[in-house]
Amino acid sequence: MVKLNKIYTRTGDDGTTGLVSGKRRLKSDPRVEAYGSVDEANACIGLARLDTAANHPAIDAMLARIQNDLFDLGADLATPDEGKTPEYPPLRIVAAQVDRVEQDIDTLNAALQPLTSFVLPGGSPASAALHLARTVARRAERQIVALARKKGEAVNPDALRYINRVSDFLFVAGRAVNDNGKSDVLWVPGKNR
Repeated sequence: MVKLNKIYTRTGDDGTTGLVSGKRRLKSDPRVEAYGSVDEANACIGLARLDTAANHPAIDAMLARIQNDLFDLGADLATPDEGKTPEYPPLRIVAAQVDRVEQDIDTLNAALQPLTSFVLPGGSPASAALHLARTVARRAERQIVALARKKGEAVNPDALRYINRVSDFLFVAGRAVNDNGKSDVLWVPGKNR
């Protein structure tokens, strides 16, 4: 159980932060950057939910599950596999979470017309916020890939799969809240030349 009764500890004043194991890492460490971007994507989803809660309850429920899972993903990334048995089993993203997001994507995508152009972020406030969340999730994905390729660092493969699906979901959800794509703003190549 998490218990936060004091918000500032002054332990980060030297530019470090603690992983779940208690080990200290620089706040600019690739692992910290990755779970920081996951947290940022979660905040962007929270912004999108200001609209989806009232206007798109089914999508809002999907987003609520994703927000909770993104905290799981942050915990996964903040608990690197150090090759020894931990005191307690670390929280890891599992394949079932990836599968659930895929099911949600398929559900939303079934009502959408195929795209004939790229979509510009916008059309509605919820869609714009979901596209912002998507771009942050893609950044988190790039950072997780870089972390996984770094010597001495391990990343749960399901964690990488999960963030990839989340960004796909956010794209489809952004179209779904735009009247199932009818209000999408489409890119017109060379329009302003």
